[in-house]
Formats: sequence, structure tokens, C-alpha cells
Amino acid sequence: MNVVLIEPEIPPNTGNVARLCAATDTTLHLVGPLGFRLDNRELKRAGMDYWEHVRWKYWDSFVQLQQAASGEACFYFVENKTDRWYTAPRYRAGDYLVFGRETAGLPAELLEANRDSVIAIPQFNPAARSLNLSNCVAIVLYEALRQIKGF
Repeated sequence: MNVVLIEPEIPPNTGNVARLCAATDTTLHLVGPLGFRLDNRELKRAGMDYWEHVRWKYWDSFVQLQQAASGEACFYFVENKTDRWYTAPRYRAGDYLVFGRETAGLPAELLEANRDSVIAIPQFNPAARSLNLSNCVAIVLYEALRQIKGF
């Protein structure tokens, strides 16, 4: 599996996602510009000593990542602007789970261009604006891995 963070802003969230990717043997793709430096102390602290075990790549743009991806891989865009839950797709090894910035989510034009591949995590309290980015990655990634690995 592949996890994509587009323009992440908060170092501890990215560090937590990196730690999750290390534990699940998932490749992490960071699409810039980032809201922090990669040598950020908080980023390293949140990822603890896992960074050496993370397969990760930096991309200047999402288009660059898409062009490098296997033609058979599917991209799923996680955003709360759909009624299609994250449990609906039939994930395959090599697919990409795409997440947006903590403060703004994914760009509207990206969502519009990929409308059939947008998925959401249900929220039951309308007063809650969103879930934490690293929690969202964990929820969707483990569902994908459950389907692929059969646990």
C-alpha cells in the first residue's frame, strides 16, 4: 500500500503517519510544499526511531507522483465531502490512499477530477469538523490491509 500526504502542515501528524507506515510496511509519499522542514525536531520525535524503517519519497507535485505510479494502481482520495465510505472500495496491494492538509483537506479541483474515487470516514456528531489526520490514515489504511491480507 501507499499513503500520500499532500502538503502536510503539522510535523507530529506526519511523524505519526511515518511510524504507522513503518509498522505496516507501507510506502509514505510526501507531496510538497510541506509546512515544515524534513529535519524538524518535532517530526523526528513523533516518528521516534522509526524513520530509518520507513520507505518514503518526496514529490514536488501530485502530478509527478501520479505519472510515476503503476498504471494498475488506484488512487483513493479521503475527504468528508462524499457519502461513499472508506469501507466501500475493494483495495488492492499497490493502491494509493491520498490525504490532504490538516487545515484545508484536499484541493477542490483534485476532488472534482477524481469524484468517483473520493471516500470518507463517517462522523456522527455534526459539531465535529474533522478527525485528526494521523487517525484518518490509520483507520483507512487498516481497512485496506484487512481486505488485502484477510485478517
